[in-house]
Amino acid sequence: MAVRFGLLGDIAAWIDGRPVDLGHARQRCVLAGLLADVNQPVSTDQLAHRVWADRPPYQAHRSLASYLSRLRRSLADAEDVEILRAGSGYVIRVAPESIDLHRFRAMVAQARASPALELFDQALRLWRGDAFAGVNTPWCDSMRQTLNAERLAAELDRTDVALSLGEHNAMLSDISTRAAAYPFDERMAGQLMLALYRAGRQADALDHYQGTRRRLAEEFGADPGPALRELHRRILNADPELEPAVDVAVPRQLPAGPRWLVGRDRELSALTEAVDAGGAMAICAIGGGAGVGKTTLALRWAHDNIDRFPDGQLYVNLRGFDPSDSPMSPTAAVRRLLGALGVVSAALPADEEGQVALYRSLVANRRLLVLLDNARDTAQVEPLLPGSDTCTVLTTSRNHLAGLGMRGARLLKLGMLASAAARELLTCHLGARRIAEERDAVAELVRWCAGLPLAVSIVAARAAAQPGFPLAILAKELQDDSARLDALDAADPNVNLRAVFSWSYRSLEPASAQVFSLLGAMPGPDIGLPAATSLPGIDGSRALRVLVAAHVLDEHVPGRYRMHDLLRLYASELLDEATGAAATARLAGFYLRTSCQAARLLRPERSPLELEDGYTLRFPDRAAATAWFDVEHGCLLATLKTCAERGWHTSVWKLAWTLSAYHVLRGYLAEDLEAWRLGVVAAQKLAEPVTEAIALVYLGTAYGRVGSYDEAVDHLRRARALAESADDVTVLADVHRALGWVWGEQGDVTLALPHTHRALQLYRAAGNAMREADALNSAGWLHAHLGLYQRATDYCEQALVLCRQHDHRRGEAITLDSLGYIARQLGRHAQALTYYRDALTLVRAMGNTYDEADIQAGLGDAHHALGEPDLARSAWQHARALYRTQRRTRKAENLA
Repeated sequence: MAVRFGLLGDIAAWIDGRPVDLGHARQRCVLAGLLADVNQPVSTDQLAHRVWADRPPYQAHRSLASYLSRLRRSLADAEDVEILRAGSGYVIRVAPESIDLHRFRAMVAQARASPALELFDQALRLWRGDAFAGVNTPWCDSMRQTLNAERLAAELDRTDVALSLGEHNAMLSDISTRAAAYPFDERMAGQLMLALYRAGRQADALDHYQGTRRRLAEEFGADPGPALRELHRRILNADPELEPAVDVAVPRQLPAGPRWLVGRDRELSALTEAVDAGGAMAICAIGGGAGVGKTTLALRWAHDNIDRFPDGQLYVNLRGFDPSDSPMSPTAAVRRLLGALGVVSAALPADEEGQVALYRSLVANRRLLVLLDNARDTAQVEPLLPGSDTCTVLTTSRNHLAGLGMRGARLLKLGMLASAAARELLTCHLGARRIAEERDAVAELVRWCAGLPLAVSIVAARAAAQPGFPLAILAKELQDDSARLDALDAADPNVNLRAVFSWSYRSLEPASAQVFSLLGAMPGPDIGLPAATSLPGIDGSRALRVLVAAHVLDEHVPGRYRMHDLLRLYASELLDEATGAAATARLAGFYLRTSCQAARLLRPERSPLELEDGYTLRFPDRAAATAWFDVEHGCLLATLKTCAERGWHTSVWKLAWTLSAYHVLRGYLAEDLEAWRLGVVAAQKLAEPVTEAIALVYLGTAYGRVGSYDEAVDHLRRARALAESADDVTVLADVHRALGWVWGEQGDVTLALPHTHRALQLYRAAGNAMREADALNSAGWLHAHLGLYQRATDYCEQALVLCRQHDHRRGEAITLDSLGYIARQLGRHAQALTYYRDALTLVRAMGNTYDEADIQAGLGDAHHALGEPDLARSAWQHARALYRTQRRTRKAENLA
């Protein structure tokens, strides 16, 4: 079995590659003492001195014999190795080339005889650490110093050979490190000066000479020797014989530019501005989601500005989101860049730091563009940044490269195309004639592609492949949510939207990937942080920031997040039915509980709902509750519809109930009607008479607000029948109040009053003071229309007292409006103005635009009666605008 011995590191032995147990440190020292003089006898005294120096133990020769006997047993399986007695000592018989120390010396001698870098490299690779490591005796320490000097000499000889072959750039990092460690070594100083000069850094070479001269003078009072002074003179004079032997290549690596780029003029200008800013090196990081056109933008700008970079253009696809391979390591990327600059592999430094240093040396002071495409993160990009302000770097990534921003990079986020630009891109692909022939189909295609350039290009590719097919067929295919991503597949992994999205998804950490898929369940156009936190795995904004950084989520306003429509379709596909339903249910529960909290502040007169406990928001006041509704309105409507589609009937009618508090105040009458249509259907499915009666009351009232009085009365009568059969006094009181209001709106006071009086009785009996106030005001309003102004005033003043006692702001405003009308009918127009203005103050503080419309109309009438036409006109115009916004067309026409 073959044996190898190692002294250039730990003292070790291997038999057929397996390590041999050589025993304790002194026993290994005995072996090293023999191997150092392989095949030569070493006397017992000499060997004892190598092991114990001047303090050998009693009967040292017996200890040596014992150690050697154990070593023989350890090496018994090895062939061609013997430890023998030789005269007054011992000898180890083995081939010298089996010992790394002797092999090193032989290789170095051969390399010096016929200079060859490979022989030097082979010799230096034999070192595993410090020679004779792990054994500390005077002899071992002396051998270690000797061998370290031999190693350093070999490294310097190798450097001379490398420099003679023109590999100064590859050696620059190692030479710099060595020269720093030996600041007084003139040979090393000369090597560094020559390497710096050949790398185009003449000033640095001269500075290093001056530094060396100063150190020698301070330490030894001497000047540099003749050789170093001569080198300094030649560098100072730019001796042509010192020029590098290898020219640096001028790379032209840009891929072909895109055929079309539309809708990106602003972004192109931003890139130009960033490069023109001057100062430090220009770095532009183009970020955005999959398929948004980052590479297209970068290549278009690069080709349009190619004259700015006469020294070359470098390009590397870093494969940050490649479906078939892992991201390219910075080391591999630097090697590619060096290859493009003409550096052969044999001239590359062994370590990444040296390669980066060489790369930066080669591009220093060159007007060069470096385009780093498809980067995964900042860590992948940073080693590839030049150090010279003459260079420009463009990088693209699906992730937000915030780290580059800290280095002064211009971070450019690429958004979706506007509809006009998307149409223009489709026209570029298919031609103006085909686009003009099918305008409606084109509009649908643009709509369903949602501004994503890749989606538009895929649609165009499919349409171009079938020039005789109507575009309407493809548009119809895209309309179906469940098939849309299938339609956006051009039978190529690179132009398959689902596949492209999957590359971004697979790059996410598992926790972030789960959050991404769960967000596919969000029913609304966006989601706020509190709502998102109701989903499992989202315990704060960090989870969402990760997705924003990956450009699969957009924080379009602080604290609110949205996902591109096509990405959301993809995310929803990742969820199984049970997980998706559970996530939607959690969101619906959060929205219901929180909207109920908000609704109680907006409409405190209504009876509260019973809800299950769970995570919810609390609001300090009515203004905060209204602001929350303003922001979440679209999400709440979408959630209500989703709950209806899933058959979650209880959630549907309760969401309609909470939304109605907001709808009425803001005058969203059409939305309120639609919500209660769904609410009534849900209540009927529950087969709960009282619930159905409540829903019918609200639906009837919603019909009345939009002027559909027949439908209103029909639904309210059905509600009365259910409430009477269930003997529910509270709901029955609401039914009579609503019927009185609807008949009053139609001008039939005689039908309205009995219902209003009945509601008043029931509210008093139930002790519901705020609803009692509403009924009192209604009675006052109706009596005023009968001309019974004193009685009307009495009712309204009673209502006003109750409203103010119970902080019923809306009731107070409506009652003041009634008092304003009564004062106006009595000719007390100044007093009427006071009532109207006080009412206006209240409704504006609540954001109550529905009631403001009626108050403004009355205010206009009062100004008109006082002979103030301009003020009257202004109030009427305001009222008319509100009526039209609320689609109360009949009232708007009455003011015309």
